[in-house]
Amino acid sequence: MKRIVSIVPASPGWYSRWRLTSQGTQSCPLTVWALVEDAGASTRHIVVGVDAGGQWPGGVDNDSGTDFIRYIYLAPDEGQPEDVFNPAHPVPESRT
Repeated sequence: MKRIVSIVPASPGWYSRWRLTSQGTQSCPLTVWALVEDAGASTRHIVVGVDAGGQWPGGVDNDSGTDFIRYIYLAPDEGQPEDVFNPAHPVPESRT
């Protein structure tokens, strides 16, 4: 069973990158880093980033069909990844 032991805010510039299709990816800003205890035959602790969509590598409630690729960092003055999506601040639909 996994248990969150500690949570700290993520610094700006950190993203989680997810594979959506064989060619498509999506990067979401991280909101927090969590220290997770994975109790089993031998207890271990892992650090995971939780993104703005509430997903994290190993999360049972992650969107189906998405696979975690890696964490990426871009200094805030470098901009955002090309494939950025922030579910907390979605792009408004254009009105016609």
